[in-house]
Amino acid sequence: MRYLTAGESHGPQLTLIVEGLPSHVPFDKKKIDHQLARRQKGYGRGRRMQIEKDQVQILSGVRFGETTGAPVALVVENKDWTHWKKVMSIDPLPEEAEKRRISRPRPGHADLNGAIKYDHRDMRDVLERSSARETTMRVAAGAVARLILEACDIRVGGHVLRIGSVEAKRLDFPWEEWTARAEESPVRCLDPDAEQQMMALIDQAKKEGDSLGGIVEVIVEGVPVGLGSHVHWDRKLDARIAQAIVSINAFKGVEFGIGFEAARRPGSEVHDEIEWSEATGFTRRTNRLGGFEGGMTTGEPIVVRGVMKPIPTLYKPLNSVDIDSKEPFAASIERSDSCAVPAACVVAENVVAWEIACALLEKFPADTLNELKEQLNRYRERVLRF
Repeated sequence: MRYLTAGESHGPQLTLIVEGLPSHVPFDKKKIDHQLARRQKGYGRGRRMQIEKDQVQILSGVRFGETTGAPVALVVENKDWTHWKKVMSIDPLPEEAEKRRISRPRPGHADLNGAIKYDHRDMRDVLERSSARETTMRVAAGAVARLILEACDIRVGGHVLRIGSVEAKRLDFPWEEWTARAEESPVRCLDPDAEQQMMALIDQAKKEGDSLGGIVEVIVEGVPVGLGSHVHWDRKLDARIAQAIVSINAFKGVEFGIGFEAARRPGSEVHDEIEWSEATGFTRRTNRLGGFEGGMTTGEPIVVRGVMKPIPTLYKPLNSVDIDSKEPFAASIERSDSCAVPAACVVAENVVAWEIACALLEKFPADTLNELKEQLNRYRERVLRF
C-alpha cells in the first residue's frame, strides 16, 4: 500500500489518497472519524481544535460499505478556511500577498530552511504545508490501515509516559483496561498521580507562554512472527517504524523495548531468551527488544516509544532574524498548543498501524480481504507447528 496527502493548514481542505487496499475491507466512516477526533483531544491543545471538527468525506474506492480495490480518496474540510481565503488565495493578489508576507522565520520550524530551499520570500508558503495540521491525514491513513489490522486480530494502542519533567509510573493492566484508562485521561496517562502533575505543568507552561514535550509509547499486539526482513536495510520493519515515528512533526527520537537502556546493561540482561511449548510454539521469556530481532517481528508485542520536543511556536517568541532587513526581531507567532503530546500519541499509533498493515500485505499479497486472512491463518498454523 501507499498513500499521498495534500493540503495546507489554512487551505480549503486536506486530501488523502490510499492505493493498494484489498477489496471487501469493511469501511466504517465512524472509525475514521473516531481516530480524527482522538487526535484533536488532549490537555494543552490550542484554539484551532475548537474551530475544526474533523470528519472525512469518502470520495472514491468504497461502495456499499466495503472497499472495491480501487484507490480510496478521503477529504477533511478546513472550517477555518473561510477566514483565510485572501491570504491563501490561488489567484494572484499582489497587494494581499505583500501585506501578509512572513519574513521572520521561527526557530525550530521549517520556515527558514524551506524558504531557502524553495526560494520563497514569503515563508507562509513553507509553514502552511509543514504545519502539524498535515498529520490529520496521516491519522486518517492509519485509521484505514487499522480496518485491515482489526480484521486480522491485530490491535494498536498508545499512552503517554512523560510530559516535561513529569514521568508516569509503569503500571501493568490488561489490554482493555489500560487502553480505556488512556482514552479517559486528558493527557493519555495511565498513572493518575502523574496525570495531575502533567496537567499542572501544562497550565504553568501556558501561563508563561512556553511549551512542553514528552514521550509516548505505542504497543501492537497480535502481530505474527516474521514481518519485515533481515536481507536488506530498507525492508527491516523496525527501521521503517522508526522512520515513521521520527517523521511526525516535532519528534526527535525513537526506541524499541528497553531502547537506550540497553547501552547500560550487559547482554545477558538485554536479549530475550527463547522458549517453546506445544500450545504456544516459540515465544520469548521477556520482551526487552520490543518485538523485533534482525529487523523482523518475533511474535511478541511491538513496543515503540517516541520523543517529542516542545512545540517551537511560543507566545514568548525566541529571537530570529528578518530575511529582508537582516535585523534581529522576535519571531512571528502563529496560533499554537502549549502541549500536543497526548495528540501526538494518537498520531504515533496511526503511523505505526500503517507500517504494520503495509508489512502484512507485503508478506501476504492479496487482492481481497478474504485472501489475506486465509494466507495469514495458514501461516499462523504453520508457525505453531514449526
